[in-house]
Amino acid sequence: MKNFTFRSKRSGFTMLELVMVIIVMGIIASVAMPQMDRDTKQEGADIILSDIRLTQHLALMDYRHSFTNAKWQRSFWKFSVESCASGTGLFVGIGSDKDYEGDTDKIEATLDSANGKPMFWSNQNECINGGDNTVSDEIFITKKYGIESIVGTGGCKDIQHIGFDHLGRPHVGFSNSSSPDYSTLMDETCIFKFTLINKEEFEISILPESGYAFIVGQEDS
Repeated sequence: MKNFTFRSKRSGFTMLELVMVIIVMGIIASVAMPQMDRDTKQEGADIILSDIRLTQHLALMDYRHSFTNAKWQRSFWKFSVESCASGTGLFVGIGSDKDYEGDTDKIEATLDSANGKPMFWSNQNECINGGDNTVSDEIFITKKYGIESIVGTGGCKDIQHIGFDHLGRPHVGFSNSSSPDYSTLMDETCIFKFTLINKEEFEISILPESGYAFIVGQEDS
């Protein structure tokens, strides 16, 4: 009786197949990386637009007119983008200077609905680590989205903040107001241009009178 030995055939990748797999993976990576960049850019634009609209909403809900203090325009709800100390990035702040001192303190900042922490930071402090756990880490837009600069043009030329009154109208240069003459009303369209570390850009426009804000190129945003 003959003994038969069965051997299983083992197959592997040929060199050509390996090369093809590497090429395909490279193509996928080259397509995926720009998409990741676009998503980060869009996410940053969406969040900043949301912050501006939140500021206007707070102004509409909080009547800041005062009959007893001539400096009451200082307390308009304000959205601002400021630089952290030592060039460690940018952060967003939202608040109302309710004591009319010319700046917004931590207790005057609104709370982030996502974590219940103040949307506040001091430009005297570095922010490379994203705050100190007592403020919202969502405000550090360089760390979160790679945004490295902001430039205001039009109605907000050379400034990095905007405020709103109880009618939702946009104001600029009101932080040092000493009389309620509404001279700080923005009279032309404001455009904030944001530049990312990878040099991509997006713009947010804010219209005078209505204060309507939108991402440029995405008017329905």
